[in-house]
Amino acid sequence: MANVELSSLARLPSLNKLRKLELSDNIISGGLEVLAEKCPNLTYLNLSGNKIKDLSTVEALQNLKNLKSLDLFNCEITNLEDYRESIFELLQQITYLDGFDQDDNEAPDSEEEDEEDGDEDEEDEEEDEAGPPEGYEEEEEDDEDEDEDEAGSEVGEGEEEVGLSYLMKEEIQDEEDDDDYVDEGEEEEEEEEEGLRGEKRKRDAEDDGEEDD
Repeated sequence: MANVELSSLARLPSLNKLRKLELSDNIISGGLEVLAEKCPNLTYLNLSGNKIKDLSTVEALQNLKNLKSLDLFNCEITNLEDYRESIFELLQQITYLDGFDQDDNEAPDSEEEDEEDGDEDEEDEEEDEAGPPEGYEEEEEDDEDEDEDEAGSEVGEGEEEVGLSYLMKEEIQDEEDDDDYVDEGEEEEEEEEEGLRGEKRKRDAEDDGEEDD
């Protein structure tokens, strides 16, 4: 909720699991006790660029027991003498103030922390997804059986088609053979008839010769 001209936290909803809250560049001057009531598990709070002027206003953050990092940069309170020492003494639970600890060591980048948390979540998801769900192997076997049945049916249809075409060809061949047989039989009958005619002519000629004698 950065830079939205927010002046009060009175209507902040209850967010028990919230860990990081951005309230920078608003016009908040007090009422920070609401944060302990509505967001008790905050670890990071950014109040930079607000109208916070004195230590008594910040004292309400003592009830945020899990708070580790507080940012008050560009607030009037930072102009107080011994500002950093006073805040660390007042809020002993925090480790970093305005991005640095008491020994002036810089705080780790919040984005890096987010990436680390994200990596842990991804590892957990990968572990959950490592094993196949129940019934997975059985479904796969069923699919293989169905594929085999389909393949078998396709082969059967192909064999049936080949068998039909083969039989049709056989019938055609048989008809052709029958035609050839008929033709051969007719030729033999014609030859026999011609032979009989020749013998008849020969006998007629011999009879004519005997009559002449």
